[in-house]
Amino acid sequence: MATAISANKAELLAIANSVASEKMIDKAIVIEAIEEAIQRAARARYGAENDIRAKLDAQTGDLRLWRVVEVVEQVEDYFKQVDLAAGQKLQKDAKIGDFIVDPLPAVDLGRIDAQSAKQVIFQKVREADRERQYAEFKDRAGEIITGVVKSVEFGHIVVNLGRAEGVIRRDQQIPRELMRVGDRVRALILSVRSETRGPQIFLSRAHPDFMKKLFAQEVPEIYDGIIEIKAAARDPGSRAKIGVISYDGSIDPVGACVGMKGSRVQAVVQEMQGEKIDIIPWSEDTATFVVNALQPATVQRVVIDEDDSRIEVVVPDDQLSLAIGRRGQNVRLASQLTGSQIDIMTEADASEKRQREFVERSTMFQEELDVDETLAQLLVAEGFGELEEVAYVGIDELASIEGFDEELAQELQSRASEGLERREEASRQERRELGVEDALADIPHLTEAMLVVLGKAGIKTLDDLADLATDELIAKKRQDNRRGPARSERAEDKGGVLGEYGLSEEQGNEIIMAARAHWFDDEPEAAAPAEAGPAAEPQTGEAADADPAQ
Repeated sequence: MATAISANKAELLAIANSVASEKMIDKAIVIEAIEEAIQRAARARYGAENDIRAKLDAQTGDLRLWRVVEVVEQVEDYFKQVDLAAGQKLQKDAKIGDFIVDPLPAVDLGRIDAQSAKQVIFQKVREADRERQYAEFKDRAGEIITGVVKSVEFGHIVVNLGRAEGVIRRDQQIPRELMRVGDRVRALILSVRSETRGPQIFLSRAHPDFMKKLFAQEVPEIYDGIIEIKAAARDPGSRAKIGVISYDGSIDPVGACVGMKGSRVQAVVQEMQGEKIDIIPWSEDTATFVVNALQPATVQRVVIDEDDSRIEVVVPDDQLSLAIGRRGQNVRLASQLTGSQIDIMTEADASEKRQREFVERSTMFQEELDVDETLAQLLVAEGFGELEEVAYVGIDELASIEGFDEELAQELQSRASEGLERREEASRQERRELGVEDALADIPHLTEAMLVVLGKAGIKTLDDLADLATDELIAKKRQDNRRGPARSERAEDKGGVLGEYGLSEEQGNEIIMAARAHWFDDEPEAAAPAEAGPAAEPQTGEAADADPAQ
C-alpha cells in the first residue's frame, strides 16, 4: 500500500486526539471523519466514480489509500470492474467474483481539497457532538440544572450548561425577572428534543415542578419521601400553592416545609423572585382540601358535582373578594390545585339559586305530572329534580314520603312515564323536521333530545357524526370562575355538541364507532381464491413440485 498523502503522521494523530478531547467524543469518530475527508479528496482527484477507501492507523498515524475493483467476465463499469486478465495483473490468484485492492499513489491535498476535507471533519464532529449531547440529557427531564446566561435573544434566554446549551423561552420565565449575560441561573429541564439542528434542551423557571424540586432540595423530609407534595399550582412571580402530606404522624408537613423561622420556604421564595407560597395540608377528602386550598378565605359550605368535576363553594359576603383573590388569582390557583372547576358564591347568591331551582322544578312537576303546587313542592323538597327520577325510582321510596301511599306512588310513576313518552315524541318530531335521518336513532346512547341538539348543530347524517372526534361530541363545557365585569369574553368554552348530557368517554367512543360502521360495510370483500382448473396459473417453486396427493 502506498502512502496517500505527505501529511505528518504525528500531526494527524494530534489533531484527532485534540478534537476528541475538546468535544468529549470518541476518538474513533474523529478518525473516521478524517478518513472520509481523505476519501472525498481522492475521489475528486481520481474520479468520483471510483470506489476509493482510506484508512488511518490510530496507533502509528499511517494513512493508506486504495481503490476496490471487482473481477468480472464482461466489464460494464470500467471504474469499479476489471476483466480476469487485468485482475490477475493486480493479484495473481484472482478469479471471477473476487474484489481486489488496488493501491493508489500519494495525494497532496490542495487548498480546495483541504478546505473540503476540513468541512467534512467539522460536519462529522458536529453530528457526533449533537448525538453525545442528546444521549446525555434525554433522560434528565425533570431535573434542576445550573448554568450561565450566554445571551438573551428575542426575549428567550440561552443558557450555557457546560457541554450543551439550553433555552428558557419567554413563557417559561418568571415575569419581570431580569437576566444578564454571565448570571448564574437554576432551571428545570422541561424537555429534550432531537431536531435536525441538534438537540434542543428546553428549560423552565415557571413550571410548578420547578418549585417542587426546589422544596425537595431544601426540605430533607421531601427528598427522603417522608413528606410528599401531592399538588402544586403557580402564578409565576406572584403567588403559588402546594398541597403536602406527611407519611409520618409525628412530622407536621406544613411546619417541615416552612422550616425554623421560615428558613426553608424563604430559600425557595428567594429563588423564585419573591413569589408568595401558600403551604396547605393535602387531604383525600375533596371538600376539606378545597377549604384548605381557598385559604385565607373562610368557607361556609362546599357542594361537589362529581359528574361535571365542578365544586360550588359558598362563602360569607365579606369573604367573597378574599376567596376570589386579585384578578381571580386565589380561586384559579385553588382550581388548579384540586383539579376541579370551583365556583365561588355568597350565601345570598346560593339562597337565590336554590330558590330559583326549587321554583323551576316545582313548575315542571306541576305541568308534567298534572299535580297541584303542594304535591310538586313536596317532591322537590324530597330531592327529586328530574322526571326520570320519579319514573324509575323504586315504588317503596316514593310511597315512603309523608302523605304518600303506594297507590299515589304508582299513579305518579305512570304519569312520569307518560310525560317522558310525550317528550320523546315531541323531540322525535322536531328531529325529523330538522332533517336528521332515522339511522342516527339506532345508535346506542343517543336519545331523541340529543338528536335534536345534533340536528341544530348541522349533524344530520351518519357521515356527519362519523367525522367528529370524541372530544368534539362529548367534551364538557368549561366556565371562567371570575365574576363581574372583569370576566373574559372567552370565559366560557362551548365544549362538545352533547357536552351538557354528561356522556362518558367510553360512551362517546361507542357512538362514534357505531356511526363509522357503515364505512367498513362498504368495503369490497376479499376476492375468493380462484378455483383450480386448466385455466389456473401454474404454481412455481416447491409448491409446483409437491405431490398433489399430499
